[in-house]
Amino acid sequence: MSKQQRGKKHRTPQKRVSRPSVPRPRGAAPALPGSMDLMARMLEHAKPDQIVELVLPFLWVALSDGRAPANICVDACLTLRNAYGQLGVRAELLPVTLAIRKKNGAGTLYGSLTPSWTGTEWNGHCALVLPDSERFVDPTIEQFDEVRKIGMGPLVGKVAMSTSEDGSLVEPGTQVVLQRGDLALTYTVAGPEALASIVEHPEAIAHADGHRRTGVNTASLTLAALRAEGVRDRAMQAPHPRLHALLQAVGDAPYESDEAQDVRFRLPDQRGQEQRLRLDEIPLPPSTPVAWPR
Repeated sequence: MSKQQRGKKHRTPQKRVSRPSVPRPRGAAPALPGSMDLMARMLEHAKPDQIVELVLPFLWVALSDGRAPANICVDACLTLRNAYGQLGVRAELLPVTLAIRKKNGAGTLYGSLTPSWTGTEWNGHCALVLPDSERFVDPTIEQFDEVRKIGMGPLVGKVAMSTSEDGSLVEPGTQVVLQRGDLALTYTVAGPEALASIVEHPEAIAHADGHRRTGVNTASLTLAALRAEGVRDRAMQAPHPRLHALLQAVGDAPYESDEAQDVRFRLPDQRGQEQRLRLDEIPLPPSTPVAWPR
């Protein structure tokens, strides 16, 4: 490694300008390259067992197009954890360091195995692990300039799971090596203390409702995309019973954003009267698995 630098600081929402629950594009900011095109490609080609895991982070990037500063990995992962969970996919935070190495061997190390807070700023890098499908998700990988130039969007890759004795989802010190263009990306998993530094901190606790709400909205728009012609049949083959129940409950019902910018589906009640329901308000069969986190 030719040089090292401390991980970029990741702020929680308190220090940033307030954003709507479903982020809107901001014309003055540079767009992330090809976000919508990449998402459309995922919808068109993803296999049933991949479709939710792949589409969600790409949709998140598309929704925040031009509004994704280099300091929101914690916010992104907490939001996507809730979004995945609404569709029946278990996702958990995974604090990591990231070494990005070029073909010539030069590289940069981001993050810390012992991250800490300075006021409302967290020094570190965070990704997600999907235990049931053994996938690793880095939704904000393009915050790093050398990766952003390649223009392939969020990183989603298969990993070999190794649960540790203390119950961690991935053994601390485990390395996940993935390729992005000519770059070698080596993630090193931090220990449980690093995870506690996020989830037990007052900042994360204070904004938990906001992360959940934004996650529900992101999942709602994902569900709308998954019911499209040519996509729905594959989505119904995905190994997620909660997703199946939601697709059946929503059908082709229209949806809209209310004054609070929450996505609501227009569904009839038992008397045929129209009601506008958030995704987490839609009645589902009793046998439907509850949303994650539980």
